[in-house]
Amino acid sequence: MNNSSKSKFHSLVSVLGISMGDEGKGRVVHEILNDIENTTNQPASAVMKVNGGANAGHTAAGLKLNLLPSGVGNPLVEDLIVGAGVVADPRKFLWEALPLEERGLAVLSRLKIDEKCQVSDLAHRLLDLAWENYRVNQLQKDSRGSTGRGISPAYCDETGQWQIFYQTFCEDRKFFATDLKQRVQRALDTIQYVCKVREEDWFGFFETLTNAETRANQESIDSQIFPQDEFDFKVFSSNKPFELNFECLEDTYWNAGQKLTECIVDIRPQILDNLDKNRSIVVEFGQAYWLDKRHGFTPNVTASHTFSSEIFQSAGIPISELSQIGCCKAYDTKVGTHHFLTKINSDKNQLGKKLAEMEFGTSTGRQRMVGWFDAVEKGNALRYGGFDWLVINKLDALSALNEECDKLK
Repeated sequence: MNNSSKSKFHSLVSVLGISMGDEGKGRVVHEILNDIENTTNQPASAVMKVNGGANAGHTAAGLKLNLLPSGVGNPLVEDLIVGAGVVADPRKFLWEALPLEERGLAVLSRLKIDEKCQVSDLAHRLLDLAWENYRVNQLQKDSRGSTGRGISPAYCDETGQWQIFYQTFCEDRKFFATDLKQRVQRALDTIQYVCKVREEDWFGFFETLTNAETRANQESIDSQIFPQDEFDFKVFSSNKPFELNFECLEDTYWNAGQKLTECIVDIRPQILDNLDKNRSIVVEFGQAYWLDKRHGFTPNVTASHTFSSEIFQSAGIPISELSQIGCCKAYDTKVGTHHFLTKINSDKNQLGKKLAEMEFGTSTGRQRMVGWFDAVEKGNALRYGGFDWLVINKLDALSALNEECDKLK
């Protein structure tokens, strides 16, 4: 049922990229929120993040986000929901939320983290780096181009039933400490004996993480919202290889989780209540259609499902009517080691060179590869993804060689 005779959307609206990420989903979410408000005379009740974790970077309303739903930039949205299908580092919630609150946006008061959302931590990030190291040094293969955010190892814990739920932060600390210690030891054993990481590489992991997060949070450091040592991962390292300062790790993550306890809820009753009242909920996916772990272009995929069915799994509600909006760009971009059939040689193509100058990943800062629009790829996604609308972003960028090119961002 539509929430208004004027609205073209059902109460549940999804936004999903139909390529391999970087399609401009965050901007589309904001346009949908504005459309809902204009046609129903009331704002959407919530924006919900369905899947992934801090590997899903996007820019929305001028805000660089990885983990928070992009609706955070709209103060009229009552709730920012993080579903059970998300794996999330509690420190990352704070790293994103506090700078936004300094800008006058209410974040933590609107944030609703499902109690079965899974805790991602340092152990997962170290495993992520270790498996990349294993591919390169043991298997002699090319690096897969992981974001190093620990997403795949976190989902592996879910499959192996080793997950730590956010609900744990609302319980006795000893349960968290026990589960975390077991998780850390499994990770250390895997890194040393399975991945066979060299000692010098092991210590280099902490430098890698420190550099990555310092770069990503430099604006917050410069604004003195956080001290620079907030992003120093070397404090978790031990003097001995393949050991961690567990006491420091436990304190850091438990304290971060305690700052979020008011945000941890069972999201199901609220979602169903809003839908019963025909109040709109906009759901956003991390990554994109062709990065689905089962139906995407394996092995260069993400660790979660990026199909519409994941909405109901992550929200924990029955399947209901849904309006699906697919989005892509007027040209293609990819980050990592993907096969890229339409890739432009920017050294030989002036337009390709100009487009490449505009394309850097929000999560990693990596240069994106640029290619021509792949209509076969998009057509397949539209056919099997069940989309109702298609949004094509950055058509203006194809005129990047005219006199207005310097205005493009």
